[in-house]
Amino acid sequence: MSPTDVEQSLRDAGLRVTRQRSAVLTAVTAHPHADTTTIIDSARETIPELSHQAVYDALKALTESGLVRCIEPAGSVARYETRTGDNHHHLVCRDCGRIVDIDCAIGASPCLTPSHDHGFVIDEAEVVFWGLCPSCAPTHS
Repeated sequence: MSPTDVEQSLRDAGLRVTRQRSAVLTAVTAHPHADTTTIIDSARETIPELSHQAVYDALKALTESGLVRCIEPAGSVARYETRTGDNHHHLVCRDCGRIVDIDCAIGASPCLTPSHDHGFVIDEAEVVFWGLCPSCAPTHS
């Protein structure tokens, strides 16, 4: 994503364009499913003096605006991605922690339709698939 695209995305989301928000959005775009440490390190390549708090503040604003999505697979720290609004799911490697996107389940998916909605208006299902990535699977044979 070019700097112009980043700025336009911030404006379109109703956010004021700041160096901090631009650097953080660029970092999340460059590192899908990154944790805050990775985002801080990446954003500091653009703004070396960027504080942890500034990154957390930017992530909060970006998440609240819908530009960024926070995911928290069990046993993992919060991770951030820019793929939002499509109700996709994730596949997580039990060994190395690698996370990849999985498009929404297709065909018959009875486990994604609750047997009773308890009066809720359901608008999203969050599914995490667990397994071993191609690099880790051979070590478990």
